[in-house]
Order: sequence, then C-alpha cells, then structure tokens
Amino acid sequence: MNPAFARYGDIPGLVILYGLFIVVLGFFVYRAYRLYGFLRLGGKEDRFDHLGKRTILFFIWVLGEWCTLRSVSRKDRAGIGHFIMFWTFILFFIHYGYLFTWGAWHDSRLFNLANPFSVIFLSVLDFLALLSIVAVVWALIRRYIRKPERLETNLEPAMILILVFLLMVTHLVGEALNVNLLRETSGSVIRVAFAHAFDGLSQSALTTSYIIIWWVHLLIFLGFMVYIPYSKHLHILTALFNVFFRSVRPKGALIPINIETADRLGVEKIEEFNWKQLLDLYACAECGRCQVSCPAFLSGKALSPQELIKNLRIHLIEKGMSKGKPTLQLIGDTISEEKIWDCLTCYACQEQCPVCNEHIDKIMELRRNLVMVRNKIPETAERALRTTMMRGDPWTGALHLRTDWSEGQKIKKLSKAEHGEILYWVGCTGALDERSMKMTLAFAQLMIQASISFGILGAEESCCGDPARRMGQELIFQAQVQRNIETLKRYHVKKIVTICPHCYNTLRNEYPQFGGEFEVVHHTEFVAALITGGKLSPSIGVKKKVTYHDPCYLGRYHGIYKAPRAILSSIPELQFVEMKGNKRESFCCGGGGGHMWLEENTGKRVNVMRTEEAIETGADIVVTACPFCLQMFEDGIRKKHLQESIEVMDITELLQKAI
Repeated sequence: MNPAFARYGDIPGLVILYGLFIVVLGFFVYRAYRLYGFLRLGGKEDRFDHLGKRTILFFIWVLGEWCTLRSVSRKDRAGIGHFIMFWTFILFFIHYGYLFTWGAWHDSRLFNLANPFSVIFLSVLDFLALLSIVAVVWALIRRYIRKPERLETNLEPAMILILVFLLMVTHLVGEALNVNLLRETSGSVIRVAFAHAFDGLSQSALTTSYIIIWWVHLLIFLGFMVYIPYSKHLHILTALFNVFFRSVRPKGALIPINIETADRLGVEKIEEFNWKQLLDLYACAECGRCQVSCPAFLSGKALSPQELIKNLRIHLIEKGMSKGKPTLQLIGDTISEEKIWDCLTCYACQEQCPVCNEHIDKIMELRRNLVMVRNKIPETAERALRTTMMRGDPWTGALHLRTDWSEGQKIKKLSKAEHGEILYWVGCTGALDERSMKMTLAFAQLMIQASISFGILGAEESCCGDPARRMGQELIFQAQVQRNIETLKRYHVKKIVTICPHCYNTLRNEYPQFGGEFEVVHHTEFVAALITGGKLSPSIGVKKKVTYHDPCYLGRYHGIYKAPRAILSSIPELQFVEMKGNKRESFCCGGGGGHMWLEENTGKRVNVMRTEEAIETGADIVVTACPFCLQMFEDGIRKKHLQESIEVMDITELLQKAI
C-alpha cells in the first residue's frame, strides 16, 4: 500500500508515522535487549564453526521452509499454511521497508504500476495475501474446531492468526480502493477484482476510506512489532538464529566434559547451560510436534519435551529479572527428577522439532548433575553402573562369559589373528544375554559363509560406555572409552562391525571426541553389501508375514533405513508390511537412554505400546536389528501372551532361514 500522506502532502501524517514507529521500535528494542541479556547468563559455546555448512542448512531449512514442509505427512498439512504465511511476510517486510524509507518521501516508480517489476511484485503480494487469508481460516478451523492433539486451544494463537487475517484483509481492501482512486485497470487481477466492490463510492469517500484503511493496516503491523517479543511468537524472530546455530555435531554425540578442567559436572542452575541451549528456549514454537512424538509422554510419563522447554524459558526470564533475589530451583522445582529420568534419548523430539531445538543435551546435562554431583540415581541403574566399573559390563546377573556364544565355532580371537582384520564388536548384550547370543552367532555365521576374515576381542572387549553416558555417569563412560581405545589401538584396528546400534553410535560418533578414530559399520549395512556383492544369496522362500522395527539409534540417529529393508526384500516369498510408526517416525522400543536398566513405574510400558503396533500389522514375525529392541519385543510379546503366534527375530536370524 502506498502511504496516503505521501500522495496528498500530509506532512503531519509523516510525523505521526515516524513518531509511532520510534515508540514501537523502543518497546521492541527494550524487550530484545532484555532477552539478549538473559541469554548472556549462559556459558560460552562456539557455534561459529562450519559457517559454509550452516549457511547452506539455513537456506534449505528456513528459506526453503523444509523445517515445516517435511512434516507434511500423515494428514498433517500445517506446513503448507506455514510456508504460505512465511513467504507472505518476507515479501510484505520488503514492501514495508521500502514504503517507510524511500517511498514515504519520494514519488518513486519502484512499487507502483509504472514498470513491469512492480506489476509482478505487487501481483505476487496480492496473491499471497489472499492465500494467507485462506490459510488463517484453515488454521483457526483446524486448531479450534478439529483440535489436533498436539495444539493448544487457548486464545494466544488465535490472537496472532486474527492479526494476520486483518493485516491481509486491510491490504487487499486498501489496494482495491487505491485502484479506484487512481483509475488503474492494469496490474494485479486480484486488486482489480476487489475494486469492483467500491465502484459506487465518490472520490471523497474513496479517499477517506483509503486513509482509514491504510492507518488501520499500519497500526496492525506496528502492533505486531510490539506483541511478538513479549509473546510465545518470539520464535518468529529467534528461530532464524536458532536454525543457523544448530548443532553440527553427529546426532548421537553428546557434549563431552573435560574431567580434568571442568568446574562443574552437569547443570544445576539455568545459567550453567550454554547460550545456544538458552536460545532454544526462545525459539520454541510450542507446536507440540515433539510432545506427540515422545514415547515417554505418550505412555503417560511425567516428561513432555514441550513443557520442559516452556518451563525452562519461564525459569530463565524469572532468573534474569530477579536481580539476585532467590528464585525457584532448576532441578526439583522447575524440572522434577522424575522427568529427567523419563527421557529415552530416542531423538523423536529433535527429529520433529521445526526450529532445531536440542532437548536431549539439556536433559542429559541435568541427569549428569543428578548422578555425579547429587548421587541421585535409581537403584537398578546404580547397580548397572557399579558392575560396569568393576567388570566392564552393565549386566549384574549375567551367567555367561563374553566368549560363550562362540563355543564350537571357528571364530578367531583378535589377539591370535593378523593385525588389520575386521573386528566384530559384539557388545555386552550380544555376548552375555542368552537370547541375544543367537543373533550374535547368526551374524558371525553369515560372515563365515561369505568368507569374511574377522576376529573378536573376546574377554578383552569391555562395555563401549553407552549405558553409563546415557545414565549421566560421564566418569565411568570416559574410563571405558580410554580402556577400549587402548585395546583397539594395540591391535591396530581400522574397521569395526557391530550388531548393536548403541555400540555403533558410541564407537562411531563419540570415541573420536577422545582420539578414537575407527571405521564403524552396522551389521545391516554390512550384510546388505554382502547380498549386493553376491557373497550371500538368499534362495529359500520364507512364507511369512514380516514387519520391521527401526531402532532409534540406527534410524533417526543415523538414517539407516534402506539397508534392513533391502535385506528383507532379498528374501523370496516373504510378505513385508510396515508398522504405523516406521522409519523417522518409528516408535521407541523403550530400551534407550539407559532404560534397559531402569524400571517403568508410571504409565504404560513403552515396549508394550510398540509391541501393540507390531501386532496390528498381523505379522507372524517381528524383525529388528538391535539386541535391546530384541529383548524389549520379546518382553512385550510375553506381556500380550502371544509367544505361540508371533516370533521376534534379528534380521540376520531371518536371513539365515533363506540361506
């Protein structure tokens, strides 16, 4: 919209315009400065590395709107509306920037109908405004009539939607009046069509109406500037920075602690988070995507990732404004210990978050403080940590030695093999749990059949440290890391293959933090390559209906979805069916984040919920590729009393049937 006062020489109008703008800008800058001051309470964190990668991700994630469009699935089309409104506001801000600077003082031809650029730009602007009106109506119906589970139905979201609606309506009405005032017949088809609604008005009525509409439009826009930094819609601004400064660490690598120089272990106070972790709190859109994907929340536990971020934000602002006065405690008052222990570290919350919030790092920092500073840890977890420290594995009741699974097999110990061979890293569960030993042996036999030269560490293999780190005990984790790195380097290990996604993640992504650089491969990728290369040839039909569970640490953490499905598709006569939650939306088995050694005392058992999804497929066999998942499904099937009708197998065990 062109300023009415600029056309009619209304100098007082300019004074009012800039007066209002300065006042609004004052409110905006004051609030922004206060919020920035609260961020400075946080610790240092270098997020200015990998600037090229960050820039590319920013353009894809923000300007390409991949942050919301990627969630356009399963009848959730909210990303489309967000895409429309985002680009509408981008173009409107360009327009406003021109009108409030050069355009307010000069009769410029940049944004009028005197040149082709203006015709195209203003036509696009009108089209997007119309689309935004449709999107807003759709959003209001969706939120307040259809009421999706993940969305809140209070009045705050309605306020922003109504303001957007009024902003777009006043724009279109103003442009329609402008067409009649200037007697223009070229330009946007939309504004010309709207102009017919005002054909009967006199010139003075058109002028008065235009001036009123223009000022209403302006006041709505200025109202936005005041409202946004004081509301939850602050994310409109902060999400841009949050996406740019997102973590570029591997997904599965937690923030390490330098034990020798650290002045704290974990986080006890809000200011002990780093500044980026605090920026997350401002960027949260409260869209609920994390919450409705969280297995802890969905199973009736106390934890809600959305409420966690929201409560931390409230606590941060309270702490920032307290001026040294006593405030609520972070752990206990703001975030309960129960919520800290509920997290399964399954990555579902971060996978779904459109603004790249990092929930897991915050929970793990709080957990570290509970364990290493306050010594508050569930009894079963404490026993697992004690056993890990004393004998190198978390299984307190294990009845087997690490090499029992290989008895009677021609499997070499790495100490007796030539240096440089492939190391088969078995893992604690694969070596010591009687059921998991079958999958361990199945993979070894496939490698033997494919003439792969490999060896094992046997008794020299010790826990990779994943359970200790996920349970918050960084000291035990780092002791295990150093012990294992020394062993691996002693045998000049270059390539490791493992059946456990948790070992895979730790060896691949976390050992490099301590100088352990190895090529690490999961057994699904290894086997899929053997089949592709013709070294394994499934030829025996398996006439069963099969469903596959994507382990969190294999799927969401590492994107390994194709390899296991390629293995299944190579088996003749097998009928494959996906579960409701699959690939990046797979539901956790309940064993991650140290929960293999924690009791579930609240709500429904996560593994039973996932087992029910598998049962819904009507499958005869539930296939997975993780010893934790294998145990969790076996337990879930027992709880449902379906041992006689449904079998749980590792993918290599099923492949053996076809060879």
